[in-house]
Amino acid sequence: MEEDGATTHGTLLGGRVAFEQPAAGYRAAIDPVLLAAAVVPEQGAALELGAGTGAASLCLAWRCPALSIVALELAASPAALARRNVAANGFGGRVEVVEADVARLPPGLAARFDAVFMNPPFAPAGSSSPSPLVARRRAHVEGEDAGLEAWVEAARRALRPRARLAMVHRAERLPAILALLAPAFGDIEVVPLWPAAGQPARRVVVRARRGARGGAALSPGLALHEAGGAFTAAAQAVLRDGTSLDDAIAGARACGPAAPDA
Repeated sequence: MEEDGATTHGTLLGGRVAFEQPAAGYRAAIDPVLLAAAVVPEQGAALELGAGTGAASLCLAWRCPALSIVALELAASPAALARRNVAANGFGGRVEVVEADVARLPPGLAARFDAVFMNPPFAPAGSSSPSPLVARRRAHVEGEDAGLEAWVEAARRALRPRARLAMVHRAERLPAILALLAPAFGDIEVVPLWPAAGQPARRVVVRARRGARGGAALSPGLALHEAGGAFTAAAQAVLRDGTSLDDAIAGARACGPAAPDA
């Protein structure tokens, strides 16, 4: 089933970024905003794989004005919306939307980027009942020829040596992600995203360097919600103020309870 083309107009980052997206089908939530906050470095050139309507690229462009961004999207309809969003925010000189398949990365994008960031479909192909809405199905379930391995390989091909990858994914897919990264990536960092303090992480940010030799580390994470359901101050700093993930986590730790006296 195809969507009817109706859209809604809203904002990201507490009103700092205008954002148009489909009224039905896949709609951006907090994952692309968290992904944008996880990207380093903050200058040079970055590539988003599977950009959809551009939420992550738009947030990154707002936070990092010295960064040029290519937003790669397979489907024509979300790519057209992404271009409208880029223009609406005045990012046309820095953000380019390219229609292409992750599994068939255009040669002109190879070994070009200082950062690649991506929010791949969470579910392996055939693992769940597919949504009848095409856009939602593409966003949530891997394609037969574009599974997680293809996404990691596309990132490897696009990155310069020692350049950085960032992705948001389900914590349950972490073993597969680490196995796929191991041959070509090192300095792997796993950042838990806890629904609330004391709860198991359902999402993780995974960052790594192409060609680095360092191993994997579990870094301080981010609790998204207070016990009552409101966003934590650290999560609000990312989602509403456009703060980087590292700065938000560091701020949360600095404001935490003091260590007990010895």
